[in-house]
Amino acid sequence: KQTGRDIGQQPELGTCLCPSTSLRMDTTEDSAVQDFLQILEEHRRNCERQGKYVEADIAKNRLEELKMHEENRRKEAMRSRQIAERLGVEEAHMLEFQQFNMVWDRKMENYEQHAQDLILSMKERHAAELRQFQQKLLDNQPRPKFSRELLDLRRIQEHLAKGKDYQEAHKIKLKSDALEAWEVEKWRNQKQQEMLQREAKFKHGKQQELIALQKRVQTGREEQKKQRQMDLERLLQRYQNVKSELEAQQNLERIRAERMSAMGLGMGSSNTNLNKSKSNRLA
Repeated sequence: KQTGRDIGQQPELGTCLCPSTSLRMDTTEDSAVQDFLQILEEHRRNCERQGKYVEADIAKNRLEELKMHEENRRKEAMRSRQIAERLGVEEAHMLEFQQFNMVWDRKMENYEQHAQDLILSMKERHAAELRQFQQKLLDNQPRPKFSRELLDLRRIQEHLAKGKDYQEAHKIKLKSDALEAWEVEKWRNQKQQEMLQREAKFKHGKQQELIALQKRVQTGREEQKKQRQMDLERLLQRYQNVKSELEAQQNLERIRAERMSAMGLGMGSSNTNLNKSKSNRLA
């Protein structure tokens, strides 16, 4: 008996959660930007130490501009990557859903074809068995058993014929023939009725056998539908689990990014205030 457990290898939704190529590209770009920011920060400090405050202010403004630009770039990159991750999960789910339906449609189609073959084979076997049964009834029919009255008339007819009383013998013969014809017709009607009853009983037995097979087919059909629904619910639940996990990961990533951004902006603001204080004292 087939179940939905043999539906086979379908794509795992979890494989769509981490596009490693995109992460490597982001990491490489982040490293290059950080290197440049570090160089620019070192230049600002050197200018500050050397009293080149105009150049230091230019470097400071450039740093803030680049940091803001980098922050926006990171946010947009994260947003684009998270959209791509969600689309990847959706695409994997749709592919898995299509494969699920394709496999189950084929399985149920094969089941229906097999069921129809079984029913057709049984009907053909029943037809052959009915013909054999009917022929057996005809072959095994007993000879008619005549009444004592008819047998007595035949003996009288024979006795009269032997006594050369042909006129009386002829009269008895006509009477005997009529009685025999009536008894033969009655016997045929009775046997025909008996054959019809036995044939009806035979057909009823075969019909019950066919109904039992059709019930088994229907039971199997309902079991397949139930199994398909159970497998579909598991597939959808797995998709919801992966989707929820991805949403949680992405929310956590956004929260961390916002915290890092706030820390970076706070540090930048503190540095700016400190530099302004130094400038005022020098003035």
